[in-house]
Amino acid sequence: MNNKYILESLASDLKRVALGIHRGSHAMVERFLTEVLKRHDELEMDSIHPYIKNILAKINKNIRADDALMYSTLIQNYTQHKR
Repeated sequence: MNNKYILESLASDLKRVALGIHRGSHAMVERFLTEVLKRHDELEMDSIHPYIKNILAKINKNIRADDALMYSTLIQNYTQHKR
């Protein structure tokens, strides 16, 4: 699959993780965080800029809501810029 679509999906799932944490919905957080980590494994890292690689390296199971939202926005901006 194309990295652009994978990153867009990852950004969307990160936004859902942030919303789930904010709402206190642990089931929602677990489900979408699993999707985020799965999408991360699908990426072809050779064609991704280093600053996005750094962001992706910081995503883990203990992510905070504000970090998830910030990473989501940064990744989404990256995908829009790469058109």
